[in-house]
Amino acid sequence: MIEKRKVALVGTGFVGMSMAYSLLNQGGINELVLIDVDKEKAIGEAMDLSDGVPCSPSTMVIKAGDYKECKDANIVVITAGVPQKPGETRLDLLKTNSKIIKEITQNVISSGFDGIFLIASNPVDILSYIVQKTSHFPSSRVIGSGTVLDTARLRSLLGEHLQISSKNIHAYIMGEHGDSSFVPWSKSYVGCKSLIDILNQRKEEEDILDRFHTKVRDEAYEIIKRKKSTYYGIGVALTKIIKAILNNEHEILTVSTLLNGEYGKNDIYMGVPAIITNKGVQEILELELTKQEQEKFDNSYQVLNEMKNQIQSLN
Repeated sequence: MIEKRKVALVGTGFVGMSMAYSLLNQGGINELVLIDVDKEKAIGEAMDLSDGVPCSPSTMVIKAGDYKECKDANIVVITAGVPQKPGETRLDLLKTNSKIIKEITQNVISSGFDGIFLIASNPVDILSYIVQKTSHFPSSRVIGSGTVLDTARLRSLLGEHLQISSKNIHAYIMGEHGDSSFVPWSKSYVGCKSLIDILNQRKEEEDILDRFHTKVRDEAYEIIKRKKSTYYGIGVALTKIIKAILNNEHEILTVSTLLNGEYGKNDIYMGVPAIITNKGVQEILELELTKQEQEKFDNSYQVLNEMKNQIQSLN
């Protein structure tokens, strides 16, 4: 009997469809259901993607559907939400998207869904928290895309600079998926050698680490300035998380997950290294941060906690 590997996607915008296209090209699932408030768009997207199935590495059933299709899905991916409008505050955006995400979560749960939520809608850390509190699922089964994309950007940049494959760069972006993110440079390695030692041996400029992080942090703004939005990178990052779950890979990814005492924090979703399996987040890897790195983590927590408190006060 063929194992069911079914993904339901809620939101057929650029991010969701970039993920869908990535799944089509990489394979690894046998059913993809597209759900959107614009049902005609979902149908059209399903038709378009299905045309590529004969050229893909594996057979997939791709179709438009409604929330009842979530019942037997392994993973429900949420990319729905509205973009920030000119003059709109971040809190205004959060207020709007939190209502959308709550409604989506309730609709998914009503289907009888008992799998894993994967959230990419922004601000992803707070919206992942809202999905977990609304669904009452174990936090291990409600995962935000977190800083997986940010970490990929960092490794790509470091690999290019060092002329070493990014696959051998072990460095992480942690904290908020946003401006308060940081890099624990003391825990960054190239192969099994300290990145800082390598940079010192190469007599790199003292501020190079800050410049690396600034470039990674600002890359989304640079992309948006040129093409209005980002979607390919996060689409592939979501595919990576999906495959890590379905293949039970035990891969370490910087997803957004609920902290329960790790790093001295509680009741908040933040991007941290975690082991991902077919059960979701199996374990959070708590790094021993330097005093300066812990201060940056604390700052990121304060930013997110303030947002969480603001949105809770509106309910």
